[in-house]
Amino acid sequence: MESKAQEGNNNVWESLETYFLATPEPIIGAKTIQILIIREILDYAAFRTEDTKELNTMVTPTSVTIKEQISRVAFLASKQKAVETREMERMLRTAVDSLDLNEGDKNKDPFKNITECYLKDNLCRKCPRCILHGATALSSEANIKHRIEYSTATSLLPWNDIEETITFNAINDKDISTGQALGTRYLVKPATIFPSIITLKSVTKEEFILAVKSLLSCKSYGAETRIGGDVRNHIIGIVAGWEEIITSLEFTLELYDEKTDSKITKEKVTSILESYKEMAGNKNKITIEDKIDEIIKAVQETNLDKEFLSKVYTDSQNFYNSQNKKKK
Repeated sequence: MESKAQEGNNNVWESLETYFLATPEPIIGAKTIQILIIREILDYAAFRTEDTKELNTMVTPTSVTIKEQISRVAFLASKQKAVETREMERMLRTAVDSLDLNEGDKNKDPFKNITECYLKDNLCRKCPRCILHGATALSSEANIKHRIEYSTATSLLPWNDIEETITFNAINDKDISTGQALGTRYLVKPATIFPSIITLKSVTKEEFILAVKSLLSCKSYGAETRIGGDVRNHIIGIVAGWEEIITSLEFTLELYDEKTDSKITKEKVTSILESYKEMAGNKNKITIEDKIDEIIKAVQETNLDKEFLSKVYTDSQNFYNSQNKKKK
């Protein structure tokens, strides 16, 4: 018989349970969960990819109601995913290493099949990270299709309001003097926010937990993270259904119209989601989660213990075996 605490924890998941799979499946279905995030910049951050070292930007409408175009800083999807997939790998590796396994456990499934896995040339294709984020085979084995999707996040405010150019010098240790300028850094100012959405497709409850844990754990993004790039990820909305109902750009444009109040609330986000629900193809299958804080707490309190890890690694191994059996 479950304790009241366990019963309460289970009730937290009640509205999302129908959107979880029991185990990962190679054929991706329609069940979709979107996590709406406010990425809050807490230090100078460099979001760039070009040799010029200038910030990545994109031109968008100002908002849903204001069609005048403005330039916004772009936080590329690839830059978000790279940080969070590595965080998931580190978290899983550390969790496995912390287990008190005896020799018998180490020689039994699933722990005997855990191999070294790292981006980008040594993806094992059989761990929970690879099964969720996807992995390309360098041999005749099957590729693993990703079931977590990212899209480019754009700054809420225009580029010229949040960009700062900083010139830096080197200090001579001998006489504590500065020489000529060494270079210029193009940076996003602290307190800038980037609305963002992560989409999970055909995932298990355990995969959802790992994705949210990784998201909450990540604190550094962009280039030059040794001297900046601090970010806090705030989960401010969760919506589930048989399709994606909103994109990151739409989320940003909607929030711009609401920016007269500096605080973005979950109630505002719910209102936005309700309006997009009306445009969905499967409207009656959409659930807008109202227990966000409780779900986050449940994720935080879920231990990556032997039972949890045994489940996710067994699922991943079975998924890998089924994929490669078909390939052969």
